[in-house]
Amino acid sequence: MTVPGRRWIQHWDPEDDTFWRETGEKVARRNLYFSVLSEHIGFSVWTLWSVLVLFMGPEYGLTPADKFLLTSVVTLVGAVVRVPYTFAVAIFGGRNWTIISAGLLLVPTVAAFTVMEPGTSFSTFLLVGMVAGIGGGNFASSMTNINAFFPLRKKGWALGLNAGGGNIGVPVIQLAALAIIGASGGPRVLLGIYIPLIVVAAVLAACYMDNLASVKNDTGAAKDAVREGHTWIMALLYIGTFGSFIGYSFAFGQVLQTQFGRTPLQAAYLTFIGPLLGSLIRPLGGRLADRYGGARITLWNFVAMAAATAALVAASMAESLGLFVAVFVVLFVLSGLGNGSTFKMIPGIFQNKALAEGLTGEEAVAYGRRLSGASMGLIGALGALGGVAINLAFRQSFLSVGSGTGAFVAFLAYYAVCFAVTWAVYLRRPAVRTPDGPADPARVGERPSYAEV
Repeated sequence: MTVPGRRWIQHWDPEDDTFWRETGEKVARRNLYFSVLSEHIGFSVWTLWSVLVLFMGPEYGLTPADKFLLTSVVTLVGAVVRVPYTFAVAIFGGRNWTIISAGLLLVPTVAAFTVMEPGTSFSTFLLVGMVAGIGGGNFASSMTNINAFFPLRKKGWALGLNAGGGNIGVPVIQLAALAIIGASGGPRVLLGIYIPLIVVAAVLAACYMDNLASVKNDTGAAKDAVREGHTWIMALLYIGTFGSFIGYSFAFGQVLQTQFGRTPLQAAYLTFIGPLLGSLIRPLGGRLADRYGGARITLWNFVAMAAATAALVAASMAESLGLFVAVFVVLFVLSGLGNGSTFKMIPGIFQNKALAEGLTGEEAVAYGRRLSGASMGLIGALGALGGVAINLAFRQSFLSVGSGTGAFVAFLAYYAVCFAVTWAVYLRRPAVRTPDGPADPARVGERPSYAEV
């Protein structure tokens, strides 16, 4: 039940079908929708500087390398703060932390509004950009919170929708920038729009979200997650999917300006398409993973990402803008699909691990929930570091060869590694145990397959 006036839910058991049908689903969906709104604004603030750099013409005195460094710093801070944001949910409560984290977004937005003018030093822009990185933390706390609300069989859809709704904050702010640039407005107009939206998100979270008393920080679980090899393997894969999405979101407009000579308006016309489609398809990635297994979807998704990247190398070398944009949009879509399938894998992996160790019933569910919740923040943080690597790779590629071709070759190699790891770890052996069926007694003790996760 809920403690009057404080919105703390004391009993929560989504794996109980009766509880879920009569009470849990309605409450979980309500929290999901308002969590999406707050995370959406957080993503917009985090990727704010991918848009602001399009406004920063020669009068700002910044080189392309300066701009890539600026967006790299923003991405780095967003990745790092995901770790403490993960544990903040258990300390403050999911509703309470959503209110706090949404309110904190006012700091970088107001700061950017204050300094966004020619004559401001590059170091000042770097400092303000670092503060904007806190918007990246909202994803980790939101995913940890929503993971606790939904049963295992619904997590792929719920986490995919939560993350996709947050990710769509990237194209939304890019579309807003397009409208403002097209109307000859300045960057402060864009910032002025988002300040009241942040307040609205915080107020709605206060009015309609709940805290789960059963969600507690477990330092032992955090230590176990760090020691667990699957945490680091999934972080490697998530770098390839989400790291690609957020890294390309920051870099796409700058690549169009630097390599293909597009104006800010011309770049803005194109940059929102990829992040929009990549965000919208993320829930589908979760759905497909629920039905066919996250490992299978992830494996073939990396094949497609590698093929698309090879086509980008060809388009970059041929200086074909049309082919380059078309294939880049396809790569965005694939990164979004992979985001959904990889994050769906996490709860299933630890549930399978529990079954492989002989646990059953509620004991297995509790084990899986404990480790998956602890690992999500670390995996999300390391995945976001992929965005830093992408921006730094583009920066170095432009400094070295004057185009992004060298960076794309490096990304192609990384996707090949992700394919090999997914196959070797999660698909190479036939299934021994899955959350939906018993072990084959003749094969107990063998290394389990995670093909269904």
